[in-house]
Amino acid sequence: MQVLVLNGVNLDMLGRRDPKTYGGVSINELETRIYEWAQDLSLSVRCRHTNSEGEYIGWIHDAYGDADAVIVNPGAWSHYSYAIHDALEILDVPIVEVHLSNVEQREEWRRHSVIADLMALRVIGKGPEGYREALEYLSTQG
Repeated sequence: MQVLVLNGVNLDMLGRRDPKTYGGVSINELETRIYEWAQDLSLSVRCRHTNSEGEYIGWIHDAYGDADAVIVNPGAWSHYSYAIHDALEILDVPIVEVHLSNVEQREEWRRHSVIADLMALRVIGKGPEGYREALEYLSTQG
């Protein structure tokens, strides 16, 4: 199973942003863990990160016909980007939304995800381990 992991806006600042909220790992350390977990589950994974919404949407378009599943952490875009929603809506594979922090217990505006209705699973507030949970879930979907 080919899984695409798309990390969005400000996730390149992991390790510098509030570690109590986001954990202390960098984006590189997070991606290393994701690759290791995927290998343990016999999944093929590709991680990508961008701070450009247009590039993120382009990668979603590229996933059509290429990926068997997608894990997304759009960051703040989750709360307002209907363009990302519309791009994800085109996909016909399982999609899992992951958030390192518990967005349900943070500011009011973070509690709403405009992409939630498209998700096979949402994993929130579990730090980096949320990606492992997403991968484990997807490994049962193939």
